[in-house]
Amino acid sequence: MQPIHLDYAGCLASRVGRNGVSETDLRDAAEPLAAITRKLTDERGTGGTGWRRLPFDPVRREHVRAIGEEVARREHVDTLLVLGIGGSALGNIALQEALHPPTHNLLPTARRRGPRLFVLDNIDPAHVGATLELIAEDDPRFERTLVNVISKSGETAETAAQFMILRGMLRDALGPAAAERIVAITDPERGTMRSICDAEGYATLPVPDGVGGRFSVLSPVGLFSAAMTGIDIDALLDGAAAMDERCRVEDPAANPAATLAWLLVTHAAAGRSNHVMMPYASGLRAMADWYRQLWAESLGKRRPDGTPVGPTPIAALGATDQHSQIQLYCDGPPDKVIGFVDVADFATDVAIPSDAPAPALSYLGGATLGRLLAAEKRATEYALTVKERPNYTITLPRQDAASIGQFLQLWMIATAYAGVLLGIDTYDQPAVETGKQATFGLMGRDGYAEWPDRIDAVLRAPAST
Repeated sequence: MQPIHLDYAGCLASRVGRNGVSETDLRDAAEPLAAITRKLTDERGTGGTGWRRLPFDPVRREHVRAIGEEVARREHVDTLLVLGIGGSALGNIALQEALHPPTHNLLPTARRRGPRLFVLDNIDPAHVGATLELIAEDDPRFERTLVNVISKSGETAETAAQFMILRGMLRDALGPAAAERIVAITDPERGTMRSICDAEGYATLPVPDGVGGRFSVLSPVGLFSAAMTGIDIDALLDGAAAMDERCRVEDPAANPAATLAWLLVTHAAAGRSNHVMMPYASGLRAMADWYRQLWAESLGKRRPDGTPVGPTPIAALGATDQHSQIQLYCDGPPDKVIGFVDVADFATDVAIPSDAPAPALSYLGGATLGRLLAAEKRATEYALTVKERPNYTITLPRQDAASIGQFLQLWMIATAYAGVLLGIDTYDQPAVETGKQATFGLMGRDGYAEWPDRIDAVLRAPAST
């Protein structure tokens, strides 16, 4: 397995001047970072860090076995519909977009490695309605459709609403056999969804203890849909395990997560708190969305003394967003760090014909789109650097399962380092609870009757035109 590579020279003062961090400060941070490495290594698998057990036996063996058995039972499934939101959906989408062609759902069955996949990651009625209409037209009795509901508690309003709709449709079409068309990924022992599964006889896979939604992509939450659609989940976990071992090395020079987290937290402390992820591969666009939740929900907190901290993650796509965002990044406020994600070797490339239709286009003749994309990235890196705008590059050897597994584990471990450096709890999300409780009140849930009046008191006087 080839390792992914972090090039952070563009974050240093020696390259980007006053907006870079000092190499001396980086060297001086070696011992504090080594201490954090020892702390994180000692805590592996405890509390909210259960996700670090996922690439290793016995947890890995148990999950891969259970997923394999469930996939084997579903060989006649032609459509997989995932219900989830936040981490329950973003990881699934990121894996699918990175490791399948963009035409996956359009391919005939014989050319796909598994079923079509639809992920309902929102409750927009137009989007949900159109998706369900398409599935029902193709499979009116849902005999070739499998619904995968993902909810640890079963009480997340968006996923619960989706589930109730699909449960009703399946029961109308199949009667008692509807339970065979549902696989739930939920808490193995407790919670509303667990009670429903036990009562109605759904097949289940676990959301493991100590694995929050945004850290769950390498658990059954992300691995089940990956395995169903033919992704090599062992290669994903091999990549994650290899990165985890790299990130237990105490020397930051050999530990990409420690170095990446320290650089980004240090830049944020200096006012460069907008952190852009800009893959130069369309299939990695959803990886930037996954990173955005991971970085935002984990690090946007208040310290125990009440001080707010947290960088703002931004998703972009090269070369597309060279034409929509780079002007801002080069000439706008110097408050950003741009992270490129590069692929060294694309599985396929497309040649540009050598017979250019005009002399001004002759420089493109005989090249390939891969070469042009690489040039675009290098040119953008140069444009940012000469404007003294910090940047770094993570290079994947290939866009394959092992590289993606490394990438995911790198960022989850970097997030753990960043939480320690910022002095916050990486794994809670207290501010999210206010919105959840307000939603319960507005929808009339028992126990939340005071919320509508509380909300109206704040929002009753709109200013509008």
